[in-house]
Amino acid sequence: MAAKDTLGKNGEERAVLYLQERGYQLIDRNWRCSQGEIDIIVQRGDETVFVEVKTRSTVAFGHPFEAITAAKLARLKRLTATWCAQADRPVRRVRLDAVAVIGAGDDAVVEHLAGVG
Repeated sequence: MAAKDTLGKNGEERAVLYLQERGYQLIDRNWRCSQGEIDIIVQRGDETVFVEVKTRSTVAFGHPFEAITAAKLARLKRLTATWCAQADRPVRRVRLDAVAVIGAGDDAVVEHLAGVG
């Protein structure tokens, strides 16, 4: 596994723990269909939250949130609609969030933006 892949996987794990510590229940990770992938799907209350995770070792080349473009958000909205259509559970409210993980290990910083799309 390439260092970039390892960093990304560790960032997603860190994001899941961060969300669970704040009362979100994990529904799915790395959900895929022909249109793409949703990193994390969590539930809190009656809200199903679809989370895009961006991990960087530093901000030397920009903040991770800068990688979430309008095109990326449009694709995430399509993926969210596809997931909801296939869901085996009632979906009352949906939200798109972004989580940035900067660094690695215990020193990693996690930032969470709710309602990005």
